[in-house]
Amino acid sequence: MSNLTCEEIKAFVPAKNFSQSCDFYTDMGFEIAWQSPDMAYFYHGDCSFLLQNFYDKTHADNFMMHLLVEDVAAWHQHLTAQAITDKYHIEMSEPCVQPWNMTDFVIYDPSGVLWRIGQNSDSA
Repeated sequence: MSNLTCEEIKAFVPAKNFSQSCDFYTDMGFEIAWQSPDMAYFYHGDCSFLLQNFYDKTHADNFMMHLLVEDVAAWHQHLTAQAITDKYHIEMSEPCVQPWNMTDFVIYDPSGVLWRIGQNSDSA
């Protein structure tokens, strides 16, 4: 069984407008490790995902990402300071304590992908 180790898992996030989505995720605080016309590899610390130049409305509207952070209030404040909702015409909620013992908020990317950004409530 020792050969069955995992090193990483990444989601392929859809993008309706690839260039706009690249800008959105950069504004959000992610960095681009590499990019091609069809895909971009984004990371922040040890967290990463692949943004793909692919869009299907049904897929995007049902796609969800979860980002566990140390300070959810700081992330919300950063996104608010970026005026990200006005710049990209998207929605973002206020942080709140969830029944699953986490404080989080949601933000939609320009393609309709829902992100939950949260921290464990015992560290909130």
